[in-house]
Amino acid sequence: MRIALINENSQAAKNGVIYKALKKVADEKGFEVVNYGMYTAEDKAQLTYVQNGILAATLLNSGAADFVVTGCGTGEGAMLALNSFPGVICGHIETPLDAFTFAQINDGNAVALPFALGFGWGGDLNLEYIFEKLWSKPFGGGYPPERQEPEQRNKKILDGVRAAGFKPLPEILRSLDRDLVKGAFAGEHFEEYFNRDCRDESYKALVKELTA
Repeated sequence: MRIALINENSQAAKNGVIYKALKKVADEKGFEVVNYGMYTAEDKAQLTYVQNGILAATLLNSGAADFVVTGCGTGEGAMLALNSFPGVICGHIETPLDAFTFAQINDGNAVALPFALGFGWGGDLNLEYIFEKLWSKPFGGGYPPERQEPEQRNKKILDGVRAAGFKPLPEILRSLDRDLVKGAFAGEHFEEYFNRDCRDESYKALVKELTA
């Protein structure tokens, strides 16, 4: 599994703390973490949580990432932004229990965490415990276990509703403000990582078009 880490500008200073906790758990699971930044509050590319949504959706739909970890001050804005795009199911995660139940019941591909609200003493440990519980079992197993069948059925229904409710992502991105989209792809290492990991050549062409 390839996990993309994305930070927006208000919490960019915590990128190192988040990356350390995430990579510790990912290494134990044999996963890869790709850090798209922001890396510091002074980065030239200043991502908003809306641009986190654009970037996350592009990474997931192109196959450049299998999962996205992101957030903002409360986690709410990032969660709403990511869920505004097709191919993304993002949970708002505050505790290890949230992480476990989201993985088992909702079987999503992204999480948004609060990196300011409630992030006090022990915040780094809470992050580590969240990531441990998130990937403690294969996703979609159901909780409690006897609810597996109806929960998996509801997930398929949700996927169908979302597929009917969204336009294709390339069409959405082309309809948005061009500077907004270009800013989402302006990270220091975006081009390097995306071109290396993207599994869909049409998305490489799309990003090239949108950033021209």
